[in-house]
Amino acid sequence: MAVTAKMVKELREMTGAGMMDCKKALNETDGNMDEAVEYLRKNGEAKAVKKAGRIAAEGIVMADVKDDKTAAIVEVNSETDFVAKNAEFQGFVKAVVNQAIASDSADMEGFMAEAWNEDASKTVQDALTEKISVIGEKLNIRRFEKVVTDGCVVSYIHGGGRIGVLVEADTDVINDEIRVCLKNVAMQVAAMSPKYTSRDEVDQDFLEHEKEILLAQAKQENPNKPDNIIEKMIIGRLNKEMKEICLLDQAYVQDSDLTVAKYVEKVGKENGANLSVKRFVRFETGEGLEKKNEDFAAEVAAQMNA
Repeated sequence: MAVTAKMVKELREMTGAGMMDCKKALNETDGNMDEAVEYLRKNGEAKAVKKAGRIAAEGIVMADVKDDKTAAIVEVNSETDFVAKNAEFQGFVKAVVNQAIASDSADMEGFMAEAWNEDASKTVQDALTEKISVIGEKLNIRRFEKVVTDGCVVSYIHGGGRIGVLVEADTDVINDEIRVCLKNVAMQVAAMSPKYTSRDEVDQDFLEHEKEILLAQAKQENPNKPDNIIEKMIIGRLNKEMKEICLLDQAYVQDSDLTVAKYVEKVGKENGANLSVKRFVRFETGEGLEKKNEDFAAEVAAQMNA
């Protein structure tokens, strides 16, 4: 039976095994998917296969910056916080960051299919599968982002890798004061979790949706007020919301008399720089992922009663 790329992809998704391993397994079993899985298990892929259905929602975020101009941030997940603190796991995540900095891939599929920088005979997926077998937990390279700029980019990692941030700025001056300023902005992003850099990024559909919600709230709270008063209330509430979700409009946490925009402007003037924050990237470990059940007594009881 002819082995197709679709079959290889399906087996790879089922097992977490490398692309070439999957192709070989299918060739050896004449395209039989179940037998191919067994083939992989018998040839050292068993741990990766057994872990495939588990939830990997712990882990760490890591970032690195090269020469102020190129940076990457990655999230790599594990099943337990214990493994996330393991030196071997953290060394692997560091290698993934280095891979991302050198990568030209635009998405995770391309990234996982790249030649592994530490051993070009393997793909990134192959390296991940090997690490799963060594560590004994399901691991997942969940996401990455690379930033290349003509200005300056800085990174900040909070809580031992729980939150990671990159901040990119346009600037014609790069010195320690500028770097400290941008690091402070990255700390602000980590702490305050803005959705947008500035109001210019806010989608019009989002604004209209928020106006509808605020209008309903205002009319319910103030049923006897005229429409022109309600309209002013909505504008005021919307402006307040923008100050919470837009980074540059937020009150600067280290000096509440300034917004983040005013703080950046102040530091720019002090250093003779045309300085402005262009964008940020914020990763939080396990964000949006289901957490595994840690109530082991209840878990065992449920299994016994099943």
